[in-house]
Amino acid sequence: MSLFDMPVEGAYALVKWLTLAFDPMVGGLGAVLAIVVVTLAVRALLLPLAVRAARGERARSALLPELTRLRERHRRDPERLRREMAALYEREGASPLTGIGPMVLQFPFFMVLYTLFRSAMIAGHQNVLLAHTLFSVPLGQNAVAVAGAGLLTPAGLVFAGLLVALAAVAWWSARHAPSAWVRLLSLGTVVVAVFVPLAAGVYLLTSAIWTAVERTALRRTVLAPA
Repeated sequence: MSLFDMPVEGAYALVKWLTLAFDPMVGGLGAVLAIVVVTLAVRALLLPLAVRAARGERARSALLPELTRLRERHRRDPERLRREMAALYEREGASPLTGIGPMVLQFPFFMVLYTLFRSAMIAGHQNVLLAHTLFSVPLGQNAVAVAGAGLLTPAGLVFAGLLVALAAVAWWSARHAPSAWVRLLSLGTVVVAVFVPLAAGVYLLTSAIWTAVERTALRRTVLAPA
């Protein structure tokens, strides 16, 4: 057993338990709702880091006039400019990578879910979660596998709807992202969703919606002008 097997087995037990709890309330969508709930729980755990990142973003915004002066002063000396900017960021406790931390820290959780819905066997037993669907599309299926049949098939329409929704939310988030890195990661989720299982796509969409709501709330509180 590898170290990665343990979190996958733990996630399997949790998602399976939640699915059994939700199925009587939402019909055959218990597994989908379980993924949504787990995603929201992960994002809630990362909320303090998001608040910290927002404060760092505010500090970085306050440095823009000084950064502009440094670029003008050392425009002919890129190495000196790099050193001066690094010193300024360190002195003020800011970072050019503001906002990227919470997104990167989601990766282990995402990989566990990805592995969960790509594995036929979990802990030596059949993975019963693979039998669950979203509008008759197996949660272990991906968009590439159904692309040959066309977008007008039921499976094609489900994936098309997921990708359109994810693209819309990612575009909105990218417009309000604090840095180019965060914009790239936001838009990159759409590409990732094409190749991962539908269950992982549900995770990405739920997380993207959380990010959009979170950014709006932080802009009105932490990032609001004093």
